[in-house]
Amino acid sequence: YFLIVQDFLRAAREMGVSVGPGRGSAAGSAVAWCLKITDIDPIKYGLLFERFLNLDRISMPDIDIDFDEDGREDVLRYVVNKYGHDKVAHIITFGTMAAKGAIRDVARVQKLPLPDADRLAKLVPEKPGIKLAEAYSEVPELAKERNSGNKLIAQTLKFAEVLEGSVRQTGIHACGIIIGKESLDNYVPLSTAKDTDLYVTQYDGNQVGQVGLLKMDFLGLKTLSIIKDCVENIRRSRGIAIDIDNLPLDDMKTFELFSNGETTGIFQFESTGMKRYLRELKPNRFEDLVAMNALFRPGPMDHIPQYIRRKHGLEPINYILPVMEKYLTDTYGITVYQEQVMLLSQELAGFTKGEADNLRKSMGKKKKSIMDEMNIKFREGCKKNGYDEAIIDKIWSDWEAFAHYAFNKSHSTCYALIAFQTGYLKANYPAEYMAAVLSRNINDIKKITTFMDETRRMGMEVLGPDINESNVKFTVNKDGNIRFGLGGIKGVGESAVLQLITEREQNGIYSSIYDLVERVNLNALNKKNLEAMAVAGAFDCFDSISRAQYFATDTKGLTFIENLIRYGNNVKTIKNSSQQTLFGEAEGFDIPKPEPQACADWPKLEKLNREKEVIGIYLSSHPLDDFELEIKTFTTATLADLQNLSEYNERDVTVAGMVIDTKSGTSKNGKPYGSFTLQDYTDSFRFILFDKEYLELSKFFTIGYYLLVKGRVQKRKYRPDELEFRIKTINLLSSVKDELIKSVTININPQDISSEMTHELMTLVNENKGSTELRFHFWDSEDKISLSMFSRSIRVRLNNELLAFLDDYPGIDYKVN
Repeated sequence: YFLIVQDFLRAAREMGVSVGPGRGSAAGSAVAWCLKITDIDPIKYGLLFERFLNLDRISMPDIDIDFDEDGREDVLRYVVNKYGHDKVAHIITFGTMAAKGAIRDVARVQKLPLPDADRLAKLVPEKPGIKLAEAYSEVPELAKERNSGNKLIAQTLKFAEVLEGSVRQTGIHACGIIIGKESLDNYVPLSTAKDTDLYVTQYDGNQVGQVGLLKMDFLGLKTLSIIKDCVENIRRSRGIAIDIDNLPLDDMKTFELFSNGETTGIFQFESTGMKRYLRELKPNRFEDLVAMNALFRPGPMDHIPQYIRRKHGLEPINYILPVMEKYLTDTYGITVYQEQVMLLSQELAGFTKGEADNLRKSMGKKKKSIMDEMNIKFREGCKKNGYDEAIIDKIWSDWEAFAHYAFNKSHSTCYALIAFQTGYLKANYPAEYMAAVLSRNINDIKKITTFMDETRRMGMEVLGPDINESNVKFTVNKDGNIRFGLGGIKGVGESAVLQLITEREQNGIYSSIYDLVERVNLNALNKKNLEAMAVAGAFDCFDSISRAQYFATDTKGLTFIENLIRYGNNVKTIKNSSQQTLFGEAEGFDIPKPEPQACADWPKLEKLNREKEVIGIYLSSHPLDDFELEIKTFTTATLADLQNLSEYNERDVTVAGMVIDTKSGTSKNGKPYGSFTLQDYTDSFRFILFDKEYLELSKFFTIGYYLLVKGRVQKRKYRPDELEFRIKTINLLSSVKDELIKSVTININPQDISSEMTHELMTLVNENKGSTELRFHFWDSEDKISLSMFSRSIRVRLNNELLAFLDDYPGIDYKVN
């Protein structure tokens, strides 16, 4: 088993596939480390072999392996080629009907109206593995529906109870692979599946083990792909080869990044709670990262403040027994890892390594019968070694409370190493790292927005695609900014992009759009590709032609892009023609270049919406950018915040965004209702209005409107166990400045006043008269004197031109009320 794993890992590395440092208990094996199955020295970090394999263990252990996302398929292909198609198979999974799913499936067959089905399913509490019987006892309203006057509802629940737990569909285990010595159909029945060329076992993971076959877990880990992409980015932009497996684990820049909580995009360390604890902990050694990785999960999280206090010497480190110090000193006297429980049970009670592992297992799974048996054994062993009964009680009760949550140190160490690697790259090569992170999250709108904000916070720009600078993925340009990859444009194939980049690298940048179509293969880079690139802004570097001009038609009804393709093909035909001209080849003749039609460029919003269609995000700017002041001044939450309404219960909330979808209808009792979906920089949220409120506010239900929505989060009137966002008022963002902003106060230091400043300010004020009161606040920091004034005769309109002046002029600050 070890040699099979070692062989395909060796092959993976030779193919350039990134392999993780290990995961799970296999990292406790020195043999696995020597064979380069894992990258963590188990002796150095005190990892236990018996956590992986011991004499008392009945089931065979398995070694889970992480590969980069792209490389996983290559390794699988290698295994199939080496052992044979009939000896390798995926493992089947059986998907069963859960409570919510059963209700929805039956409702569909029963033709129960969708709103009713939706309501019933939503009454089932959001708890993994919850059964309908439990849901009835927890939610009386759902129990009442079993005897509903509506026959369809009562029947739906009755049939759902019968069907709950039935097998609904089959699937493929995300990572489990079986490799057999002989053809697998000698051991298990096989089947095929639409998602794979490999066979699939008809037994699931548990039964496959009972038949005597051993599974290997081939996992695709996105972070390994990010690390691999980043190392390649560094090689391309700086000419430096990074040896990711031999980074200095004492790099201070990396620990500074963790200590500042700047861990957006860092593996397993990027949640808000984790960032807060990191800022308090200020980790300065690798072991702190291992401990935080283990502690930051429900249960042990309660011990983090104590761990922090003890690290900084704010709380004494006490050991119940002096002998416990050697195993708990690394974690400041707190039991964090399962391995610590195992070692202490051997030290205090003389447990064998196998018994220690059984204790760990029984505590983790709360197996009471085995725990009671172990308790007797533990007490006897401790007494034999002369320990006091009260102390034994204290140790055992602590373990019972905490061992259920104690974490596998082997796994924590492996994943802390990946976290350190990502932290090292972000701290030392920020642009290259963020380019890799953006490339791997391009299809996740929420994540890409977060990562782009983080990139800007770090002082870098995310620039749109450029035919002369972009590669396939996000890359770093010569100015240290991040350039969008051409491969991220929808409708542009990777092969077309690679051909275009190869030509550019061999023969220099493209001097014009004509030069581009003359040089590239227009069969690979076709009309659809060129159109998508033009819309995405990849040709904006040829600044004499606007995006709209590429699509403007001539008198024959042909677009500029169609004429360019004709021109490019004609140039190539003549170049490739073996015929000589009458006057010899040197004379040659020019093919007339097509001219773009004169036309107005697209309005900003149209340009951005078209860009979003092909890129997936608003990149060059965002439609809401024009309302920065309004959003900053009046909103109290983002739409991403509203995904967790419980945090705002019984509070007034104001959000802003643009309408991207609307729906309306009439309820059974003839009353109108409607909904609109609002989207901001972070997320989208659907608001629903009924009856009079809908009629009053439905004028705002128009796609493309920019709205400021004020409301309150409260319990639903007829379903108090659910929360709703109840809208109070809606304003158009475009009219907020006039309707809601009463005054603007301009703060100026008298030393910064100049005739140039007053002239520019007065010109803008006179050009933008409106209804907002104009105030001034002068502050002399040396004499500590301040003076406030307001204009009786002049009122202003806060448009973008005036705000841009106030934002950019040195020495001026302003505030709106």
